[in-house]
Amino acid sequence: MSRAGWRKSRYCNGAAACVEFAQLADGNVALRDSKHEDGPVLVFTPDEWAAFAAGVRDGEFDLVALGASA
Repeated sequence: MSRAGWRKSRYCNGAAACVEFAQLADGNVALRDSKHEDGPVLVFTPDEWAAFAAGVRDGEFDLVALGASA
């Protein structure tokens, strides 16, 4: 995966700790931590990515709402 294919979340705001994602040639989506460009990469199928994105939009991973402590 080339560096040029990676994009940062629009919520990054220039911070050092960001999430980056890349659309792969096979249609899958790759996700990584921008602090560790050579580190592990999570790869999602289009259906998995759509389910994840829907969960984010619906607040499914909102730790405050879930009562988790920071």
